[in-house]
Amino acid sequence: MARVSQEHLDARRRQILDGAASCFARNGFHATSMQDVLKEVDLSAGAVYRYFGGKEELIAAIVTEVLDTVRGILEEAARESPPPTPDVLVPRALARMREQRPATLDGGEWMFPRLMLQVWTETTRNPELAAVLGDGYGKVRAALGKVTESYQDAGLLPADADTDAVARTMIAVVQGFAAQIALFGRLPERTMGDGLRALMAINSPGPHA
Repeated sequence: MARVSQEHLDARRRQILDGAASCFARNGFHATSMQDVLKEVDLSAGAVYRYFGGKEELIAAIVTEVLDTVRGILEEAARESPPPTPDVLVPRALARMREQRPATLDGGEWMFPRLMLQVWTETTRNPELAAVLGDGYGKVRAALGKVTESYQDAGLLPADADTDAVARTMIAVVQGFAAQIALFGRLPERTMGDGLRALMAINSPGPHA
C-alpha cells in the first residue's frame, strides 16, 4: 500500500480546519454539529476523526494556529529597524492575516472576525478553551512587548513607558476593530491606520489642574 505523503496529510488537515472555521463563524459553536463539519468539508467521519476528536479539538486547533500566525508577524516586526509604528504595524498584521487565512463566508465576508467573537463567547464557559486562548494571548502579548521595547531602543517611546500596558492597548485596538467588522461589516485596514496615526499625533496639554 502506498504511503500517504506529509503534504497530503497537511492539506487534508488544512481542509478540515478551514471548513470547521467557516461553520463555526457562520452558525456559532454550539449550533454547529460534527455532521455540519463533515458536510462542509465533504469527508467521511473517519477521515475527520483521524485528525480531530471533536468540536473542542477543532476550535482549539484553530485558535492556536491563528494566534501563532499573529505572534510570528509581530516577532518579525520586532526585528525590523526601525520598527513599524502602530499605525503601520496593526493594519499590516490584519492584512497579512487576511492573506494567510483568506477563507470567507457566503457573500465574501472575511470569517475570522466573526470567528473571534464565537471563541471569546465560548471561553466564558469552556475552561479548556480558555486555557488555550490564555496561553496564545500571553505569547502574543510577549511578542508585542518586544515590539514596544524596540520602540524604546529606537527612541520612539519613552524609556520609562510600561511596555506591557502598550501591548495590551494595541491588542485591545485590534480586538475592538475585529468586533466592529464582525458586527457591522468590513472596514478597510487603512481606517484603523488612519485613526491610530491621528491619535498618535495628539499633543499632550500637560498635567491637568
